[in-house]
Amino acid sequence: MPKTTHERVKRKVPHMLQTCRSIMFFGLLPCSRRKALLMANKGWNSDEARSSLSTTVPKLTAALSFLLLAACSSQQASLEDRVINVESDAIPASASPAPDMSGLLRQTSPSYVTITIAEARRQGRPGEGDAGQAVTSGSGFIVDDSGHVLTAGHVAVKNGYSVTARGADGRLYSGRVVAIRPNNDMALIALKGLNGKPVEPASSPCMPRGASVFSLGKPHAQGDTARLGQVESMSFGRAVSYNGFGYPDAMVLRMNTKKGESGGPVFNGSGQLTGMVVSTLSDGNGRPLNLAHAVPSSSLADFLCSQVSCSARWQSLAGQSTQSCRANSS
Repeated sequence: MPKTTHERVKRKVPHMLQTCRSIMFFGLLPCSRRKALLMANKGWNSDEARSSLSTTVPKLTAALSFLLLAACSSQQASLEDRVINVESDAIPASASPAPDMSGLLRQTSPSYVTITIAEARRQGRPGEGDAGQAVTSGSGFIVDDSGHVLTAGHVAVKNGYSVTARGADGRLYSGRVVAIRPNNDMALIALKGLNGKPVEPASSPCMPRGASVFSLGKPHAQGDTARLGQVESMSFGRAVSYNGFGYPDAMVLRMNTKKGESGGPVFNGSGQLTGMVVSTLSDGNGRPLNLAHAVPSSSLADFLCSQVSCSARWQSLAGQSTQSCRANSS
């Protein structure tokens, strides 16, 4: 059962998340096993850990579980013309007015793709070879004019796996996973003949608390969605690991993301890429906390430029760190 060490965690995010009780990732598991595993692993596996928590965790402290956002592959992306729904249910009523989304969606939606990953029966160039059994589906975004797409590592699963992607034009494109960086939960995909528009990365990975952001993704069994939110913190304050994937830290977003949105781009109010969705946060009973994790754009840039020839904008971003964001906000 994939899980991280149970421990008490203190960090600069809302008070309801001051302690992490349990972490469970199940994005890589077949649908038929998820319910059984969730029931079997509800609560603590360690009597010692349970005893320790009973004396150290205040009653009002929320339990925390992370649910990876890769959807089961049985829910295939539709081929209908793309209609993007706008949701803002995680933004407090007292927040600043949300940006005008019509112009931002025209600017950013050509960069967004939905993907299905399948086992590769034999190796070949992108778009060639037989695809095996579909294993996951998720979201991704175009990063250059050569058909490269970034997504979450736990969505892509393994180098060489086959990919089917649906672009903004409604067409399906074939390709394969060409690189994975498991310790940052990132993957690079190469698609053949892809027609789309690369994202424009922001010049800096840093964003102030409360800044408006939005993501693009396809929630499980729903349509394409632009999800409005805000930056809660540039740092979660700890490393997270699961099933061979993870990340050393992450942006914390006030955003009600759902399964199927992993790998989706996160944009700032100017339509520039600032991160990638990797997980959503729920309490110990599975209730959403309207918080999500995103890998920052500087980490994405470092990975991308280590794999392919990247633009000057990406190269500049790759040399930056979110450590300076935390220093400036403290």
